[in-house]
Amino acid sequence: MKEARFTVALLISTYKWAEALEIVLKSILYQTRRPDEVIIAEDGQDPSTVFCIDRFVKRTGIPIKHVNHEDIGFRKSLILNKAIKEIESDYIIEIDGDIVMHREFIADHIKGAKKGYFVQGSRALISEWRTRELLRTKDIDSLHSFMRGITNRFNSLRIPVFSGLFVVNPRKSHNVKGCNLAFWRADYIKVNGYYSGFTGWGREDSELGERLINLGVKKKKLKLAAVTYHIYHTFNSRANLDTNEIIYRETVRFKYSYRPNGYLEA
Repeated sequence: MKEARFTVALLISTYKWAEALEIVLKSILYQTRRPDEVIIAEDGQDPSTVFCIDRFVKRTGIPIKHVNHEDIGFRKSLILNKAIKEIESDYIIEIDGDIVMHREFIADHIKGAKKGYFVQGSRALISEWRTRELLRTKDIDSLHSFMRGITNRFNSLRIPVFSGLFVVNPRKSHNVKGCNLAFWRADYIKVNGYYSGFTGWGREDSELGERLINLGVKKKKLKLAAVTYHIYHTFNSRANLDTNEIIYRETVRFKYSYRPNGYLEA
């Protein structure tokens, strides 16, 4: 593939699940084009996470920046802002610590990157029983479009020649998800990053997307490329979702492109 004219960081958020993180990190080794930087944003301070990262670095020689903070509740936005302060690359590809990457994931995102856009990818969902098997065997090669134990199978297909056929409203943010998201670092800083005022799970990704859109950055959907597999887990608490929805709707209504209590304040 043609070498990118920009540098790329892989940003992985995680919380107390080193078993899954180990498999996610393993999928870096399979990439046809590895990222220039790897940064892990840990919303807590779990010794097993530290052990997992240290072991991976020692075995592979791939440097990882690990940013964490005290575990006093769900503060994903804050730790992502802290982690992104450590990033030097031009372009940031963000995934969660339960997202296993297809071997062409980074390469596909590089091909899909475009100035003036942020990119939303998809994920295929691994079932509970299939997840147990994956965590036991750690066999990434077993993940493919035709395996048993996968839902929304379409999202596991990689046919990049048809990727451009999928067009979405470039100004709609309601379904932006940070599990497979890419953006220019400069654009992220302009909107002051994730808003750290959210309490608990939900809507921080969409709210960031809305401010990027209000800045003039368009949303691009990446389908049939940059494939990922989501490791099954129970849902996070939705107790604060209604409150977080109000914050998101406020950003939509008043067309905010910038909020305090974000990247600069982290």
